[in-house]
Amino acid sequence: MRNMLLGGIFIMIVVISAEISQADPPPAKRSQETIIIALNNWSSQIVLSRILGHLYAQMGYRVSYQTISLSEQWGALARGIVHIQVEVWEGTMAQMFFRMIQEGGIVDAGSYPVKTREDWWYPAYVERLCPGLPNWEALKRCASLFAVPETSPRGRYLAGPWEKPDEARIRSLGLNFQAVQVQESSQLWVELDKAVQNQAPIVLFNWAPNGLDTVYEGKFVEFPDYEPECETDPTWGVNPNHVNDCGNPTNGWLKKAAWSGMDTKWPGSLHVLENLSLDNTMFSRLTAMVVVDKRSHEQAALKWILENRELWENWIPTDFKKGSPP
Repeated sequence: MRNMLLGGIFIMIVVISAEISQADPPPAKRSQETIIIALNNWSSQIVLSRILGHLYAQMGYRVSYQTISLSEQWGALARGIVHIQVEVWEGTMAQMFFRMIQEGGIVDAGSYPVKTREDWWYPAYVERLCPGLPNWEALKRCASLFAVPETSPRGRYLAGPWEKPDEARIRSLGLNFQAVQVQESSQLWVELDKAVQNQAPIVLFNWAPNGLDTVYEGKFVEFPDYEPECETDPTWGVNPNHVNDCGNPTNGWLKKAAWSGMDTKWPGSLHVLENLSLDNTMFSRLTAMVVVDKRSHEQAALKWILENRELWENWIPTDFKKGSPP
């Protein structure tokens, strides 16, 4: 059965790849330089990057991918070292995103029709162990429940591999916790699954949409409501002496970014990026195909392309579709 499944996946990849490779050779007037798409370390971003890469290949452009950290990507985008970031999350990237737009290095390529959230999260059974959740003040009373040997007697907050002011929030809100940062986002799900199997207390970084709500029931911790002043004005909020005494935005945006010179070098490429549009359900599915269904990022991208042809074909300008004049 396993061999049959792998064989089916291989055939699907060959068929889709063959269809994509049948695009007309790139006309001479189109740049032969490579479009470089940034890859970050979470599944939906990688899968979506590869989906976009296949669309550019359909248009006759060369594409490659570069794995890069969130902190390094902004300078690379501004200098045209990489050209596209398909997922700009408000809770993590807003400050640098708007700064680079103001400086003229990148352009806002539009928003997805989704609402996002990034914050501390726990599986539903933890409420029985720590009454008062999801209100953040319950964590003051229950911190020791979340302790592990490396943090004891402080509770452990399992943080993602991205730069976030978790320790500043812990200090500002007087939480007896220590942030322990994982190296890869996949480690979050390994630790979560282990905790769920043992019904053990755990609080960790999570985000939505990501598809794991179909596997694990849980809730975000409700911190004081976010306002921009929380990050800059110590007198704002519950702690008059420190900033970061609030949660992240609860209805955040999700955007796309591109190098400002992209559309001049690769005509039509920015148009496709601006048209790229997935809803919450689709974003959740991208993650679930990797984390739950155990497909590779490339297999997930090709499966999505096969299943959504009518959608993505409308994103490509007519002049770049197969058989169209250059």
